[in-house]
Amino acid sequence: MYKNDKKIQILFINWLKLSLFLVFSIIIVGGLTRLTDSGLSITQWELFKGILPPLSDISWNNYFELYKKIPQYKLLNYNMSINEFKVIFYWEYIHRNLGRFIGLFFLLPLIYFHFTSKIDKRYLYICYSIFLLIAIQGFIGWFMVKSGLINVTTVSHYRLSLHLCVALVIISTIFWLILNFKNNTFKSFFDLSYKNLPYLFLIFLIFLQIIFGAFVSGLDAGKIYQNWPLMGNTFFPDDTKVSSFNSLFNFSNQSLVQFYHRNLAYLITFYILIILFFILKRKIRILYKPSLFLVVFLTLQILLGIFTLVSGLNIYLASAHQISSVLLVFSIVNLYYFHIK
Repeated sequence: MYKNDKKIQILFINWLKLSLFLVFSIIIVGGLTRLTDSGLSITQWELFKGILPPLSDISWNNYFELYKKIPQYKLLNYNMSINEFKVIFYWEYIHRNLGRFIGLFFLLPLIYFHFTSKIDKRYLYICYSIFLLIAIQGFIGWFMVKSGLINVTTVSHYRLSLHLCVALVIISTIFWLILNFKNNTFKSFFDLSYKNLPYLFLIFLIFLQIIFGAFVSGLDAGKIYQNWPLMGNTFFPDDTKVSSFNSLFNFSNQSLVQFYHRNLAYLITFYILIILFFILKRKIRILYKPSLFLVVFLTLQILLGIFTLVSGLNIYLASAHQISSVLLVFSIVNLYYFHIK
């Protein structure tokens, strides 16, 4: 009986790790789909119909004709050939089908673990919430795509940031659950005690930075100023006029959004250094290793951000910048987990 329980626990943790890997993979593919401007290539929802790719010239032409009706084709890609269209189509096709696969991969084992009654229900309740977020994420994805089919040539940067943030909530929740299960604990993430607030505030800052990163990506704001540390020849972009307090919240202004993204990075770096100072001062040895991971991924993220900008938005560096942002989230969540007693 004990051996059977142990096998199920091993299956459970391996399933969570594979789920983490799959969600990480779709975040990478989603980032590349955005970087290659491929997200609007499939203009219909196609919950079940789109599982198979086009298998005939007629089918390919039908998809291409639908794409020709949207502003992105008419204004930007009017010279595109069908072979070029196939490239952007497959990026979006892979992204959508990976999402379908993740949904099934998470649901079917979850049903099995539910009926075995061998996994602590507290862990399963978290899994139910994760699956609900995965299902909601599918609708958010279409909600995002739909925003780019009429009047504009790209998706709403607000909806893009929502789509990315939900993905990060999903992967962070899976990561937190893995930490709890491996260590046989059930630490609450939303423990709002006074001693946890500095770490929760750091996580809030990171998610705020990721939102602005999505704004920069969605608005192509990285193309405006491509030098560092100044923006052109000044600290504050000289093409932005602050005529009123409300103008500071114009998150459709490319230069202003890039300015906020840069300076949030400086604030986060300074804030992390303060946290690390107190960890060392109080000799909290259990946090030394998590702190080292945090320093490594923070440094990597900063360097990749700078190199991406000054390279003229090299697609490989831009993708690596997004990947390292997820690793940075992991390192901060890991630090917070081991901070909690």
